[in-house]
Amino acid sequence: MAEELHLDTTLTKAEQYRQLFPQIEALTTGEPDLVANLANTAAALRQAFGFFWVGFYLVKDEELVLGPFQGPIACTRIRRGKGVCGTSWSRAETVLVPDVEQFPGHIACSSDSKSEIVVPVLKNGQVVAVLDVDSDQLNDFDQADQVALEELMALAARWF
Repeated sequence: MAEELHLDTTLTKAEQYRQLFPQIEALTTGEPDLVANLANTAAALRQAFGFFWVGFYLVKDEELVLGPFQGPIACTRIRRGKGVCGTSWSRAETVLVPDVEQFPGHIACSSDSKSEIVVPVLKNGQVVAVLDVDSDQLNDFDQADQVALEELMALAARWF
C-alpha cells in the first residue's frame, strides 16, 4: 500500500470521498486487527480533509471508550445519551451539529471544536462504536459528509 493518499482537491467533497474510499479499502483489506483498521481510517480522514479531530469511541461495558484517533487529546469515556457521541449511540443514528455551542449537553473535550458529526457503526443492528469528526469551523459538515461517512461506517462494521 502506498504511504500517502492521493486526492484531487479540485473535485467536490463527495467526489473526494469517492477517491478516498478505495484507498481506505487498500489500507484495511486483509488486515484482521480492529485497532489498526480504525487507526488508519481516522488518519486517512484527517489527512484527506484536514478535520480538527477524527476518532472512534468503542462501546464497552455500557460506555463509549476512546479508541484510535487523530488530533488533540480527548475525553476518555462518554455515557449513553451524553454529548453528541452518546446521543448518536443512544439513537443509533448520525448526529450532525453545525454549532456545538447550540447542542444541549455538548461535552467540550476541546474549546477549539466548533462543529461535529458523529456516525454510529452498526453490527447486527447494535451500535458497536461511533466515528466522531470535529471541525474548528462552524457548519463544516453537510449531507455529503453524512452520506459518505455512513457508507464508510457500514463498511467498517465488518472489522468488528
